[in-house]
Amino acid sequence: MIGLKEIQDARNLIRDEVKKTPLVRSEYLSGLTGCDVYLKLENTQITNAFKIRGALNRLMTLSAEQKAHGIIAASSGNHAQAVAVGAEKLNLKATVVVPESTPNIKIEKIRKHRVELVVYGKRYDNAEEYARQQAKENGLTYVSAYNDPYIVAGQGTVSLEIFEDLPAVDSIIVPVSGGSILSGVAVAAKNIKPSVEVLGAQPENVAAMYHCLKAGEIINIPMKPTIAEGLDGNIEQGCITFELVQKYVDEILLFNEETIKKMIRLLWEKEKQVVEASGAIVIAPIVETPKRFAGKRTVAVITGGNIDESVFQSILTSGK
Repeated sequence: MIGLKEIQDARNLIRDEVKKTPLVRSEYLSGLTGCDVYLKLENTQITNAFKIRGALNRLMTLSAEQKAHGIIAASSGNHAQAVAVGAEKLNLKATVVVPESTPNIKIEKIRKHRVELVVYGKRYDNAEEYARQQAKENGLTYVSAYNDPYIVAGQGTVSLEIFEDLPAVDSIIVPVSGGSILSGVAVAAKNIKPSVEVLGAQPENVAAMYHCLKAGEIINIPMKPTIAEGLDGNIEQGCITFELVQKYVDEILLFNEETIKKMIRLLWEKEKQVVEASGAIVIAPIVETPKRFAGKRTVAVITGGNIDESVFQSILTSGK
């Protein structure tokens, strides 16, 4: 299991390699709830997403043998970028596998780095299965986007930064797919301040973690189309994040596609923040149920900003 010490160790290891991202007060959302709402802007992080935290923590702790043989990862885009950046820094041979649904902006960013890019399968689950098989056949180390204690600990450093800037935080909202950042943030938060509320936000079309928690075990569910492709995919059996989410997260809330698009528009119109769907979803609980957060100091973790310009413009104009 991951504890606060492992997350603090990760912070010490990657501190000089990642940005401490801004925590900014949202005047609009604060006014809506009648309290203080803050945005943790991981869309300003290296690669414009939080994933670099976990990826670097994992790659920097590989054994000499693992480094020599090379690594492979599956991703819907942001984890692949982070692995590519980390592999380049550490001079590692790396392959990243992404599905056909990966946005062009993420594909182009990956291609800027010295990494072998493989586009395979229609959805994230297909890419993950293929990458796992390639790792086994070729003696590579598979760097999971979520099912790895070093990945979880790295993502949990977001929580340490939140508490440094806002020790009195009452509620933290985090997006969830495989659960690396939700579980990492929750572990740190609950160990620092047990009374803090930690919520996950997930698209109802790809609500794997939500349904696994409801079933009390890891199950596969059908994946439907979602604009939040970064949150696509089922959870592999034995995943460490499932137990961590069970133990530390208060609730996971589901939102439909139109609501997620509305949040992208709102973050641009009110905050001038370019945010991808998988990051924008975190303000949906605040906008949809503002009374729930009345009197609370709430942080919404804006996890990424890698959205295709054409998709972004289409969403902005569709709301007018």
